[in-house]
Amino acid sequence: MKDKSRTIYGNPVSERDYKKAVNSKKKYEKKFGDDSYRDYPVCIRDNEHIGESLGVKDILLEEGDGEPFDTQKGIIVGNIRMGFGHYRISMAMASAAHALGYTPYWMDLNSYSQTTTTKVIGAQNDLYSLGSRISQKSRLFDKVVWEPMNYEGFRKLSYNASDQKNAELFVPVFKNVPKDVPLIGTHVWPAQAAVHAGMKYVVNAIPDNWPMALHLAEGSVHTIQTHQAYMGYRILNGMQGDKVLSPMPADSLVYTGHYIDHELVANIEEDCADRVRRKKDGEPLRFLLTIGGAGAQKEIFVSILQASLAQVKKDKMAFYVNVGDHRNVWDELIDAVPGLREVTTEHFDDWEETEKFAADALKGKVSGVHVFYHENIFDAVYSTNLLMRSCDVLVTKPSELAFYPVPKLFIKRIGGHEKWGAIHSVEMGDGTLECRDIGHVLQMMKLFLKDDAFLEDMCDNIRRNNEQGLYNGAYEAVKLAFSLRDGGVNKGE
Repeated sequence: MKDKSRTIYGNPVSERDYKKAVNSKKKYEKKFGDDSYRDYPVCIRDNEHIGESLGVKDILLEEGDGEPFDTQKGIIVGNIRMGFGHYRISMAMASAAHALGYTPYWMDLNSYSQTTTTKVIGAQNDLYSLGSRISQKSRLFDKVVWEPMNYEGFRKLSYNASDQKNAELFVPVFKNVPKDVPLIGTHVWPAQAAVHAGMKYVVNAIPDNWPMALHLAEGSVHTIQTHQAYMGYRILNGMQGDKVLSPMPADSLVYTGHYIDHELVANIEEDCADRVRRKKDGEPLRFLLTIGGAGAQKEIFVSILQASLAQVKKDKMAFYVNVGDHRNVWDELIDAVPGLREVTTEHFDDWEETEKFAADALKGKVSGVHVFYHENIFDAVYSTNLLMRSCDVLVTKPSELAFYPVPKLFIKRIGGHEKWGAIHSVEMGDGTLECRDIGHVLQMMKLFLKDDAFLEDMCDNIRRNNEQGLYNGAYEAVKLAFSLRDGGVNKGE
């Protein structure tokens, strides 16, 4: 196998950047050890949280009497927790695979605590989460460090060279995984690791709408959610300054559309119709506030709830607040917003109760504030999907949720790359401009509340987008993974 840190799609990496990549790998080896000699056993069991609903089975690195791989209908969803976005894409892929009659295997590289793989990923995830939180509290840090890093730093080929070298440390976890089972990586590290490990049919599902070399896994087939991103990746735009680079081969890049769960796509028409009906009937307008995996943006939520509490008491607004697995965020919101507790119903760590509330809300009445907290990450992430169907407006930063088929109000981004998600959404007509301050957030909320056409127009656009297949990206990615295998195409090197 060629050294993927030396050249990237025929574009040489400088000797200085190559040495930096090598030293990065050595640093992690020294800190966390080299487990390339280990022979980790593999065991498959039903996922306790989304196994029943999405047919998901976990790939565990342990001895056991689990079932064998289904090498005909099985597909691996390779992922990590890096915020909630990559887990969210993973669930969309698993949902689509299940709907198409396949068996999704969940392979979380950040869950194997005994391995060098998880130790390296965990260390980097901790840094990313810390940076996200600091960026929301310090304008100077956001402007000088976080925005440039997420916008231009991750864009460079040199960054990809280091990631490729670090991914060599992740190969041992794939040792006993069948190499001819298709795999979709919903973060670049599982995709890179799978290629290094000799997996034959690897799809790399790229998030966001801002082309960055960070997301390249040469040897895989890359899927893209937007045409803007397709063009940028095809020519590796700006990934080595102003230099004109050798482009990605045509068969390494595929436009699919948005990665969305089957359950959401299949109910777009009905859910949009219900939103329009509730608005015309004068029911409280339902806003879904969702905290990301890094636990940032609490301050924006405080301002929204403070400004909206009077409308909640008048039965003009209702709120779903999903704090994910960050219980402390809700405690801080209660302390910061006087009167919030009195209008709130808590739904804490009871998955069956959350499912029942979400199902009842589809056709039933909702008032007040409902807060959801789940310690388990699957429940924390997927509860947003359940609540999304019955909400009227999703209030979110323009991250992976920017691509979902629900009217969206975009609050301040975390990292410069995310702004392109809002730009794409507003051009597709299913979301607002990015509101960078609370004044504009509240203005948008008032428009949703007072303007009879504002919400309905977004619902009409979502329906039209759906007719064009915009939200079918997860289905297409799964189909692509199996076409690589069934067509006899081996993209591994």
